[in-house]
Order: sequence, then C-alpha cells, then structure tokens
Amino acid sequence: MKLTAVLVLLAGVALSAYWLLTPSTPGDESPEAGFARDMQVHHAQAVRMAMVVRDRTTDPEIRTLAYDIATTQQHQIGQMYAWLTLWGLPQAPSGPPMTWMRDHHADTPGEPASMPGMATADQLKALEKASGREAEVLFLRLMIPHHQGGASMAQAALQLTAQREVRLLAQAMLTAQSSEIEVMRRLLTARGDSGLQKTSAAGP
Repeated sequence: MKLTAVLVLLAGVALSAYWLLTPSTPGDESPEAGFARDMQVHHAQAVRMAMVVRDRTTDPEIRTLAYDIATTQQHQIGQMYAWLTLWGLPQAPSGPPMTWMRDHHADTPGEPASMPGMATADQLKALEKASGREAEVLFLRLMIPHHQGGASMAQAALQLTAQREVRLLAQAMLTAQSSEIEVMRRLLTARGDSGLQKTSAAGP
C-alpha cells in the first residue's frame, strides 16, 4: 500500500514538473504569436525583392543568393502560418503590428515599434524598374538592412519565448541572415558600392 502511494506521489511530481517545464500554448497577444505574424510579413517582402532581382540579373552569385533567400523564407512563412493554425489563433493581428516587441525596439517606450528594415513602396518600385548591375546594387542596399531588421526580430523572439519550435526557428533565422549579410556586403563592395546610406530602408 505504501509503495502504491509512493508511486502515485512520484507520478504526480513528474506530471507537475512536466507542466512547469513545458510552455503552454501561446495566446493571441503573446510574443510568439506576434513574432509569427510580423515575421511572415517581413519575410514576404524579402521573398518579393529576391524574386524581382533574380529576374533582372544574369549574375550567377546574385541569382543563387536571391533563390536561397526566397525559398528559405517562403518555407519559414509556411512554418509560422502552421504554428498559428495549430495554436488556434488568427493569422491577422487584432491590433497594430510589432506590439510584442515594444520593449525591445520602439521609438517611444511602451509604444509599438515600426517593423525594422522594411523597404518603402518607392524603393520597391525602383527595384522593379532596374536591371543588371543597377538592380543588383539596389537589391543589396535594400536587403542588407532588411536582414538586419529580421535578425533583430529573431533576437527579440529568443529573449521573449521558451517555446521550443519558436526558439529553434528564430535561431536558424538569426544564424542564416547574419551569414547572408556578410555575403551581401562582400557583393556590394565588389560592385564598387559600400554606401548603404544612399538607399536607406524604412524603419530604424
């Protein structure tokens, strides 16, 4: 009888530990949900820019980089879309974007931040009109700060969540985008251009 009681007690302790150590399903206003929604938007612009430049250059290195960015980030969009579906949450936020990151990236403390690194509508139009070397340089000028913005969002997610799948993806994004930034800086320098200030992306 005592052995049974001990086993029941141990089972209860193990179950309690499991629930304490396992993150609960994220809520609608959680950093996990905010990250999944906003990073889908951020990634979608990267995919668009990558596909545009891939059609406007014959340079094999730029085309390979653009294809890698587009396919990787489109796949990650699918993952984040699936999270929200699995969590029973809507894909669209009920409030303004970036509220989940307000304490990590905001112009005014306590206020929602702008989405970092996003290109403006005018910059996208300029990229779509360009071709050849001009398109390559403009793409690199826009994508470097875009990647920097995405990396800052991934870093914030790592600081704000204990959800395993979110942490794994955020770390993968941070690693890949940091590496690609170095590649793009090299490609930009090789084209005789190191002045990112000439075409700054929207957001800090």
